[in-house]
Amino acid sequence: MDRPTLPLNGLRAFEAAARHLNFTRAALELCVTQAALSHRIKGLEARLGFALFRRLPRGVALTDEGAALFPVINDAFDRIGAVLGRFEGGRPREALTVSAVATFATGWLLPRLDGFAVAHPDVDLRLLTHNNRIDQAGEGLDLAIRFGDGAWQGLDAVRICDAPLVPMCAPALARRVERPRDLAGVPLLRSYRPDEWPRWFAAARLPAPPARGPVFDSSLAIASAAASGAGVALLPLPMFGQDLAAERLVRLFDVAVDAGAYWLTRLRSRAETAAMRAFREWMAAAA
Repeated sequence: MDRPTLPLNGLRAFEAAARHLNFTRAALELCVTQAALSHRIKGLEARLGFALFRRLPRGVALTDEGAALFPVINDAFDRIGAVLGRFEGGRPREALTVSAVATFATGWLLPRLDGFAVAHPDVDLRLLTHNNRIDQAGEGLDLAIRFGDGAWQGLDAVRICDAPLVPMCAPALARRVERPRDLAGVPLLRSYRPDEWPRWFAAARLPAPPARGPVFDSSLAIASAAASGAGVALLPLPMFGQDLAAERLVRLFDVAVDAGAYWLTRLRSRAETAAMRAFREWMAAAA
């Protein structure tokens, strides 16, 4: 199908006037006189063969044809602007979508993210969070940061850091727990991984008490409950250093259990782009 040859200045004048429904404000936005703006719109209407605006005593209104054309032209200019924005400063910008376990995003990634932005201003990073249950292909992710053993089918995984689990709780509750066996007398907050507390008690050479109480789907939720005094939580130590320093949480005992590590993952079926490689190398250096 042949594409119409329409004047760009006329289209731009129409889009601004239709958005404001005011010729004066549209002319100011485009840095032209109101007469010049009106002339461009009349030229576009003549080329199209129909009117785009109805002139009213106070302002203008779109005709049916103008109302049908406006969202198409507005979207086209937005898309052009988005693409041109990727070339600010003379360098192309590459979008990079990274999803991270919320605990890792809050406790490790966000405090360091300015360093990546400074080192790679050409990468337009889009950060999402998840609770370790994702479909990397179905969600269209370039990279994902996950917690586990690194053995995920169809994924290449690069180890970022270990995350030993240690018991933590609010300072007031910590005063009631002097020895590991005292944990049997306080609420133990649990994650959706049911083996964590049994493994910790095994490492402490103690029988695990019966599991009871609520189950949480993220370490952030468990940590918030623990800080409020609801019980003792097993939390990945490197992710909660700020809470320990601020004394919102207290670490109990030296016993730790290795439940996995944080990994940067990529679909093997997807070639690594320059932005993906830059993020991987930056994370390796930061870790």
